[in-house]
Amino acid sequence: MKERLGFIGLGVMGGPMVKNLSARFPGVSIFDSDPQKVRSASIPGRTAAARDLTELGRTSDLVFLSLPGSEAVREVVLGRDGLAPAMGRGGVIIDTSTTETGTTVEVASALKERGILFLDSPVSGGEKAAVEGTLSFMVGGPEETFSRCAGFMAAMGVSVVRMGETPMGQATKCVNQMIVGATFAVIAEAFALGSRAGLDPKTLYEAIKGGWAGSKLLDVAAGDMFSREFKPGGTVDIFWKDLGYALSLARETGSPTPVTALAHEIFKTARAAGDGAKSQTAVVRLWERLLGRDIK
Repeated sequence: MKERLGFIGLGVMGGPMVKNLSARFPGVSIFDSDPQKVRSASIPGRTAAARDLTELGRTSDLVFLSLPGSEAVREVVLGRDGLAPAMGRGGVIIDTSTTETGTTVEVASALKERGILFLDSPVSGGEKAAVEGTLSFMVGGPEETFSRCAGFMAAMGVSVVRMGETPMGQATKCVNQMIVGATFAVIAEAFALGSRAGLDPKTLYEAIKGGWAGSKLLDVAAGDMFSREFKPGGTVDIFWKDLGYALSLARETGSPTPVTALAHEIFKTARAAGDGAKSQTAVVRLWERLLGRDIK
């Protein structure tokens, strides 16, 4: 029997994800609280806009979520007019949002009581990968449920890996964000030092990009520093949130994470300076303000 698909959350990530999903599996029911986002994601013959969460839940067997964080996921799934009361037994909710592990466990447990299955399946790769269909999915949940849903995730990504039971997908995303956040912070610090010492930043980038410092993160950071656009895919606000989730997991597990704690403070400071809505690479502006010069 054909699975009926739904998708909730049509923002920077969710909008392009729906386009890739519906290209392979037409007939995706979509919903967002912002009607403009629904219009932007709608494709005649491939998507169908639901009136509300209740309608989408009643008409979908598998529902993907792409939401801003823990509170949004909890409300959309468990709220009075949310998905859980509307979906039938045996349905699956796949959360591609980045969510606190504690919230993931809470939501999965509440759904299990209703006979609804759940996968925590955060993604990595940013807006570009969402558009190109090259996201990485890191998935937590029952193996049988994963097998049922993996093909649909593969329509939106090039890597779909089951990490274990709930909430191992979100735990993996915490590790991912720790590495990415700390790297962006130290790139900003390092280029500020190099500029202060008299190095030309563009020549510095050319000199180090082919060595051990070279990486996708360095390429993205250099591009933003030199163009000065700081156009968000991921934002300073998002990384501040995600690193906070990682620190919560560290407290729960008793794991020391001093580098992540410092990176979290750097992103918090960038938010306080007014750069929360800019791309995560905008943390470099902290050093630029201190030094009184742009790195470009």
